[in-house]
Amino acid sequence: MSATLEPVACCAPLDAPELSDAEATATAELFKALGDPARVRAVNLLATRGKPVCICELIEPLGLAQPTVSHHMRKLLDAGLVEREQRGKWAYFSLKRDAVEKLAAVADLKGACC
Repeated sequence: MSATLEPVACCAPLDAPELSDAEATATAELFKALGDPARVRAVNLLATRGKPVCICELIEPLGLAQPTVSHHMRKLLDAGLVEREQRGKWAYFSLKRDAVEKLAAVADLKGACC
């Protein structure tokens, strides 16, 4: 199992005057975590629910088997985008507020062109 990454804490906005190697790597890892449509859909589901969501509630909307959903949620967890809470045998996930704010700041390119 991979170590938990902390890319969200050290990313710089894409319109920053310059990105260090570490910032560029961290930003790439963040986008890599969102580089799968199932993960993007999972983030969307978490964002629209407004409360922690049981992994069992993600299976049907994503149209994937439970082990596959678990794999995708692990990728989002490792990227620092979601939090995991164990309740009995089920895992509940929610978006990390600071991660969402950082993602919005990183991706904000308004006014960067022309």
